[in-house]
Amino acid sequence: MSHLSERPEKPVVGVSMPHESAYQHVTGTALYTDDLVHRTKDVLHAYPVQVMKAHGRITALRTEPALAVPGVVRVLTGADVPGENDAGMKHDEPLFPDEVMFHGHAVAWVLGETLEAARLGAAAVEVELDEKPAIVTVEEAIAAESFHGARPLMETGDIEAGFAESAHVFTGEFTFSGQEHFYLETHAALALIDEGGQLFIQSSTQHPSETQEIVSHVLGVPAHEITVQCLRMGGGFGGKEMQPHGFAAIAALGAKLTGRPVRFRLNRTQDLTMSGKRHGFHSSWRIGFDAEGRIQALDATLTADGGWSLDLSEPVLARALCHIDNTYWIPNARVAGRIAKTNTVSNTAFRGFGGPQGMLVIEDILGRVAPQLGLDPIELRERNFYRPGQGQTTPYGQPVTQAERISAVWEQVKENGNLADRRREIAAFNAAHPHTKRAVALTAIKFGISFNLTAFNQGGALVLIYKDGSVLINHGGTEMGQGLHTKMMQVAATTLGIPLHRVRLAPTRTDKVPNTSATAASAGADLNGGAIKNACEQLRDRLRQVAGTQLGGNASDVRIVEGVARVLGSDKELAWDDLVRTAYFQRVQLSASGFYRTEGLHWDAKSFRGTPFKYFSNGAAATEVEVDGFTGAYKIRRVDIVHDVGDSLSPLIDIGQVEGGFVQGAGWLTLEDLRWDTGDGPHRGRLQTQAASTYKLPSFSEMPEEFNVTLMENATEEGAVYGSKAVGEPPLMLAFSVREALRQAAAAFGPAGASVELASPATPEAVYWAIESTREGAGEDLEAAAGTSALSNA
Repeated sequence: MSHLSERPEKPVVGVSMPHESAYQHVTGTALYTDDLVHRTKDVLHAYPVQVMKAHGRITALRTEPALAVPGVVRVLTGADVPGENDAGMKHDEPLFPDEVMFHGHAVAWVLGETLEAARLGAAAVEVELDEKPAIVTVEEAIAAESFHGARPLMETGDIEAGFAESAHVFTGEFTFSGQEHFYLETHAALALIDEGGQLFIQSSTQHPSETQEIVSHVLGVPAHEITVQCLRMGGGFGGKEMQPHGFAAIAALGAKLTGRPVRFRLNRTQDLTMSGKRHGFHSSWRIGFDAEGRIQALDATLTADGGWSLDLSEPVLARALCHIDNTYWIPNARVAGRIAKTNTVSNTAFRGFGGPQGMLVIEDILGRVAPQLGLDPIELRERNFYRPGQGQTTPYGQPVTQAERISAVWEQVKENGNLADRRREIAAFNAAHPHTKRAVALTAIKFGISFNLTAFNQGGALVLIYKDGSVLINHGGTEMGQGLHTKMMQVAATTLGIPLHRVRLAPTRTDKVPNTSATAASAGADLNGGAIKNACEQLRDRLRQVAGTQLGGNASDVRIVEGVARVLGSDKELAWDDLVRTAYFQRVQLSASGFYRTEGLHWDAKSFRGTPFKYFSNGAAATEVEVDGFTGAYKIRRVDIVHDVGDSLSPLIDIGQVEGGFVQGAGWLTLEDLRWDTGDGPHRGRLQTQAASTYKLPSFSEMPEEFNVTLMENATEEGAVYGSKAVGEPPLMLAFSVREALRQAAAAFGPAGASVELASPATPEAVYWAIESTREGAGEDLEAAAGTSALSNA
């Protein structure tokens, strides 16, 4: 068996190629979960009975009026659940609640012959409610001491000694918003019962095994009676890691009770109002620097807005704490975490999984205090980078390997972006333009790759070789447009030594590969690629034995390259098809189950210490913006990125992931403004941004005028599949450079050395108010005689 990162002769990995379904995507022939409804007979449609109040106990639920509506077949309520009435892994999410916990909470589901019949039936259901006070914002939850779940504490060094040795100490608060996933395909499922009473569920899910598990305990049947398949998703971004399970359970329960297929699909408004989002956070902090601007101590509290149930809030919070250091060494730290319980949707995974929130806190701090320290923000960040060879560890105790790559990508961005010359040009432009300002900011990222929960770091695969030499692969990862399947086909072709066209990939199914982990944490290629490689190596070694016998050489000397087997030092060869056929007639097994587990991981959630990550992904980005002083409107003029993906498995796909992640991050930080009704009126707790008309997503007009992405060269990651690194989540955080550029542009409207507080998202309105505050002299140096500066976020 070869070393995991070693590449053979003429590998298929590393070759730029389009997404395996790109043609179907652009021609509209790619099928998604709801497309399968039209290929299924006698389908019933499910529709939610939503209660448009934020909090209250149900005192009456009358379903009889719905049954009188033509076309209504059944109304599903808690009384119909044969197993456990819960859709969450923490058992705190009743599928049919007796207490409404957020505005739009579904308390029952109507099944109709048509979607319109189900909709009318849902409108006819009568619900009486004993209303209760609702907590809507994280600040309200803090004031009310409304928390749930674990409250981790991460400590390193001597925090008080660190502050005592600090020449400058600053304090502040920062509240920032969450983000709506806004995947193109909303939540969808289709459930049916086969002739043997087995349940088959098509689901738009990132975690088919967990969907299977939730449906199992809702229905009270063993997992082997349930098969979940994910053909593909029209986007996920973490929003389909945990939350599809309950929706699939509704379809499954309906199918079980009626014997007919049940289709479930949320419309856009329902999806926005019923499904969770990226966690917004509140942070309070105190930070100390020495006279040269090096961080000495950080004391912070991070409060995540969990919503009404826990969902994945605990691991999201854990990752936020683990990433508050970002690329900076903090020798003395104390960071506490807690989860606010609010009467809003249950927030969930979103690309970066808490990492962006933790990193945003430290980047906001450095952006705000740099002027107070009299340092250029670029210089302040550089001075605090982790350094190689210093034995530095993260605040949770993991050694920072490859620290040299932080400086490497940083310096390469400076060079690629010609930053020195451009900064001089920007200064000249700003001097000549009193009402328009430009700025360029440079930020870097260090993002840990692996699930914080060690058990999830495993993957499985099933690889089949047919008599004609064609290959079918199955693995536990799901495809949501990110190109995972393309990479897995490349891994299989490379390991077997055959052309890519000989490999086909089957949809992800729980009856082919069991007990899989979610396609999340950027670990999809690492885990499933390792499993596919393992299965293919088993098959390749068996075929080498056959080839060695046929070619008169040792099996260890056989190489299979581009579909031809040869023995080293010999001109004899055997074509792949002939090799496979010979193996079959010799009764050699032509299927293999592969497995991979990430080695070297350890995590103690109680002490908050360990080595939870296999490696760190690094990148740097420089963003130049131009801001209008009259309106706060801005445009992104240029972006330069250098990102470390190891030895790329599929460069074209990886560049696409870097670009897409960056733009999605810029959307979170500058445009996407979630708003709830926080007043005391009848609509308190209602999501006000319920559509694309009120929730601004990045579009072509927000794209950088010049967008340059470079993948770091000579970046082999030892111990990862073919030397590659994860790419899904880390690029999102490169968008910090956009927000920091906006901060610096706003500062350019005021006196030199002004410290600018900037809301997040930094919408044009927020930028305008930051400019106005700067013009009025706000944020000036407030350092007192005692050596303490006070910074607060408006």
